[in-house]
Amino acid sequence: FTASTLFRVFRLKILRMRYVAAYLLAVIGGNESPAEADIKKILSSVGIDAEAAPLKKVISELKGKNLEELMAAGRTKLASVPSGAPAAAGGGGAAAGAPAAEEKKEEKKAESEEESDDDMGFGLFD
Repeated sequence: FTASTLFRVFRLKILRMRYVAAYLLAVIGGNESPAEADIKKILSSVGIDAEAAPLKKVISELKGKNLEELMAAGRTKLASVPSGAPAAAGGGGAAAGAPAAEEKKEEKKAESEEESDDDMGFGLFD
């Protein structure tokens, strides 16, 4: 695979997630079996034009299924996927890296305090 092919596949999967997210929002809102119009309404409320093909695909795949069971099965599958990098060899470098770690924590605290002022009390969906 080339990098551009992988990027296109990844982008396509992310774009499909918006339909799944809208479906889940409708279910959480009390609509046990959302229709196309329900999902289109949710997506259009955030400025997204729904495409018919992926919308129909999501509805057909999720209709009549227990979403909690689907999510539990997904968590089980994700748990079996290896993640992270192998541990670095050698134990002598840990003591030298400790002060750098403390500096990063201090920088992170300062950044998070600044970021909390940036939103001025408004959330993403307010």
